[in-house]
Amino acid sequence: MEILGQFSHHLGWFLVVLTIVVFFHELGHYAVARSCNVRVDIFSIGFGRELFGFTDSSGTHWKVGLIPLGGYVKFFGDAGVASDQDAGLTKEMNEAERHVSFHHKRLRQKIAIVSAGPIANFVLSIVILTLIFVVSGRPYTPPVVGMVVDNSAASEAGLKVGDTIVGINRSQIHRFEEIQDIVIFNPGKTLDLLVIRDGSEVELSATPRRSEVTDNLGNVHQIGLLGIGVGSREYKQLMIAPALIAAVGETYGLIKRTLQGLGQIIMGTRSVQELGGPVLIAQMSGDQAANGPLSFFNFVVILSVTLGLINLFPVPVLDGGHLLFYTIEAIRGRPLGARTQEYAYFLGLAAIVSLMIFTTVNDLSRPAVVEFFQNLFG
Repeated sequence: MEILGQFSHHLGWFLVVLTIVVFFHELGHYAVARSCNVRVDIFSIGFGRELFGFTDSSGTHWKVGLIPLGGYVKFFGDAGVASDQDAGLTKEMNEAERHVSFHHKRLRQKIAIVSAGPIANFVLSIVILTLIFVVSGRPYTPPVVGMVVDNSAASEAGLKVGDTIVGINRSQIHRFEEIQDIVIFNPGKTLDLLVIRDGSEVELSATPRRSEVTDNLGNVHQIGLLGIGVGSREYKQLMIAPALIAAVGETYGLIKRTLQGLGQIIMGTRSVQELGGPVLIAQMSGDQAANGPLSFFNFVVILSVTLGLINLFPVPVLDGGHLLFYTIEAIRGRPLGARTQEYAYFLGLAAIVSLMIFTTVNDLSRPAVVEFFQNLFG
């Protein structure tokens, strides 16, 4: 019974997290489409058979589907959930219907509508972080070295207790958390440090050592370690304007680190085993929710940014694929042929399905997940 309770707990919070980030993503598409006078036929959270829904006064049917792995907005003139054009319906449209059809809007309007989904995910991240920084405070630790581990990369570089690290590779450092973000993603790479020591500037070079760490889910990650430490973390509550600026910066930093991590996986310097799918998201959703509201909403921020980024990848079926087609159309002066787009959508769908299968297999092979299911069915 305890294992079943854990399963229900993780599944429930997984649905909550996914619903939040998917809803805001699709709401971005919906809001900009309505502002461009596009008729929206369906707003769906999930796929498959409808569990419940309603139709509003504008004719949009809002629904929740049986399979909660995403969502979609279906515009008037779409043939399916991927926003491919319904050629048969297009031929039968009258002038009034063409006026509210997505596929008859100007190119810049279509680009705005498609881009709005990922942008909405970034905006959600900024809003949540702003509220966290105002209510709970922003994590802040001065970039002062409080401890140097013997025989570490830091000790070899000549760092000393009391040093203030104000720059790394010509980027200004204001918080110790910024040092951690840079070091973790640069194992084995030499970093140029600008240090304030006894009121004077000192230039040092340090190479974070490559290390493997295992998180509480049993996942192994390769990170860089410098070998320095600090005291307890502080939290500074901010007013709304500074909190908003800080939230924009944090979101930008998260986007940058996510792309950097994906780049390292593509280049082979990090393991593809670090890629996670729905099972890992469900596991982490439950764990973060159990750690309290702050951990939970920070996880929502990470997932929202990740969803926004993934959707911007130039893969047909995703928003980025549509934007790629519109870019080609802008250059050529006319859209790609229907057959070419059909093949591209098929390849894009195959790539997405393959990635889903791969990440799910990854998830099911993780020690914590294996143990969980052994207990559930054992």
